[in-house]
Amino acid sequence: MQYGFIRAAALSPALRVADCRYNALQIVQAMQQAEAQGIQLAVFPELCLTGYTCGDLFLQRTLQQGAEQGLRTLLQASAALNLVAVAGLPVRHNGKLYNCAAVVCRGALLGLVPKTFLPNYAEFYEKRHFSAGRPQVEWIDFGGQRVPFGTSLLFCCRTMESFVLGVEICEDVWAPLPPSTHHALAGATVIANLSASDETVGKAEYRRSLVAQQSARLLCAYLYADAGHGESTTDMVFAAHDLIAENGTVLAEAKPFQGGPAVTELDLERMLAERVRNTSFVPEDAGYERVYFDLAPVAVPLTRAVSTTPFVPGDAAARAARCELILEMQADGLAKRLEHAHAKTAVIGISGGLDSCLALLVAVRAMRILHRASTDILAVTMPCFGTTKRTRSNAEILCGELAVTFQEIEIGNTVKSHFDDIGLPESDRSITYENGQARVRTLELMDVANRTGGIVVGTGDLSELALGWATYNGDHMSMYGVNAGVPKTLVRHIVRYEADTAHSETLRRVLLDILDTPVSPELLPAEANGEIAQKTESLIGPYELHDFYLYYVLRFGFGPGKIFHLARAAFAGQPEYTDAVLLHWLENFYRRFFMQQFKRSCLPDGPKIGSVTLSPRGDWRMPSDARNDLWAAELEGLKAALSAQNAAKSVRAADPAHAASLPQSGVARAEESGRDTFAEDAPHEEK
Repeated sequence: MQYGFIRAAALSPALRVADCRYNALQIVQAMQQAEAQGIQLAVFPELCLTGYTCGDLFLQRTLQQGAEQGLRTLLQASAALNLVAVAGLPVRHNGKLYNCAAVVCRGALLGLVPKTFLPNYAEFYEKRHFSAGRPQVEWIDFGGQRVPFGTSLLFCCRTMESFVLGVEICEDVWAPLPPSTHHALAGATVIANLSASDETVGKAEYRRSLVAQQSARLLCAYLYADAGHGESTTDMVFAAHDLIAENGTVLAEAKPFQGGPAVTELDLERMLAERVRNTSFVPEDAGYERVYFDLAPVAVPLTRAVSTTPFVPGDAAARAARCELILEMQADGLAKRLEHAHAKTAVIGISGGLDSCLALLVAVRAMRILHRASTDILAVTMPCFGTTKRTRSNAEILCGELAVTFQEIEIGNTVKSHFDDIGLPESDRSITYENGQARVRTLELMDVANRTGGIVVGTGDLSELALGWATYNGDHMSMYGVNAGVPKTLVRHIVRYEADTAHSETLRRVLLDILDTPVSPELLPAEANGEIAQKTESLIGPYELHDFYLYYVLRFGFGPGKIFHLARAAFAGQPEYTDAVLLHWLENFYRRFFMQQFKRSCLPDGPKIGSVTLSPRGDWRMPSDARNDLWAAELEGLKAALSAQNAAKSVRAADPAHAASLPQSGVARAEESGRDTFAEDAPHEEK
């Protein structure tokens, strides 16, 4: 249960109608198998101890007693199991019969939750047998124990504060105001729904959408366990359509009639982080009673998908749609700014690299929105000491294919004159040498924009802003930054999308070559063979790692430990990303992110694109002199644990007998190959 993860399952074991003993044994077997798989929460269907389709047999005292005895069987078996189980049965109390969920843990009946909304339409006639549950909690004797009974119950794990369970039953979630809404506002992070939803044409799609949307609305995990094989088919058919959703996303699903449980890990810390951010989520726990239980902490290996590119959809069609939408958003934002400023030109510094390529593509679309000629875009290339033939050629070809106005300004002499002004030797390759070129380029662009009555369109992307990989008052500055909300990993896919839909083969080829060009500011002289000497990702780290870190730092506020845990799961199949490498670049990310805030405090305007942005006027407000000592200390702890693990691995290899006595490291997964030392820090803080 490390980092707020629990393993959960929605299960639908085969049953026999009215055979409570058989059904109880089936549920016990499923509970035991679940616990053996590391599952801490197992949810079973509505009335699963009797079967949902018993009809008037529910009114038989013999069946009611059989269900209670079946529950005793579950309680006895659960004493040896490290999990919470939720199962359905009829409960008679004060002369009325209730459709209830029993919450069981380690031999204890934690509570009985009655169904609130009883369907009595179409094929359903539950009011014939059952009474509706009430919010008021009372204590009753059932199953040999004194237990709370009522709908306003929350079940709280002492050993994992983020695990708070609320329960509702089938129709409850189909009602206009489901009980789970109140449960979540009272603090439930997980909702269990015990259901017996019969299958009709089109119902599975609606059910899936309903569960996903309820989890999104409540910022919770939602488990839906559906009745299946064994129920009476006299008038209905049940398909065991089990679902697990988290914050609007279906994480696991047992397809109708396919059998098998829905199993996944729930990230409950993520749900709490969402609630902290969302000021519309107002807690309200009046009338609720909390019941506490204990589970032994266990390691939770991640089997749920953790994308290496959280900003980029995995599905090709969804990715193409996302790229098109982003281009439309960027273009519309730029069109509005051009229109408002009465700008005669849109001036872009075009380098032959990815970011300026995307900005140019956006500008072309913006002019199209305004019904203006693409020649109103002034693309300026400014070769200097590090410019290569490849990037210079690609810049010119791209501008020609897009039919924009192209201008070249050789800035070498201006830069040398500037270096003479400040007394910088030409042989000096310091950060001043690099940043001086970037600032001269911005000076040229600003003055060209003034001369032509235009505005300078910024090209820097979200990833560069996060790392501060921009020259202050150089490429850091513009009059409108169209890429400021787009991370580098997504920039690549947008440019590829434009290549795939290009109007000519020449445009497609040049876009693909730009994609294939190493990311570089080209501020150091090229190598002897004319190749790019200064490669950004070798200095500050792979953008796919930094974008991964950026997403979880900003979107959920996770700490270094959890982000490292997620990164190991996401990049496990890539041998170049050893634990040491992941930790090194994570440490580098935090160092740069804190150190470079001053650049983000004075960013130009630019459109918000996704849920993560760094605009000081939008989603991110941070003092420029904040310290990162707390984050650095957590990283040091991770590094120490990794070192201890590597040392223990060496001892095991040398002396297996002695190794058995060594304590286990807090870093669970050992790397069998790759780097296990940390690279040197990047030498420059700016370009």
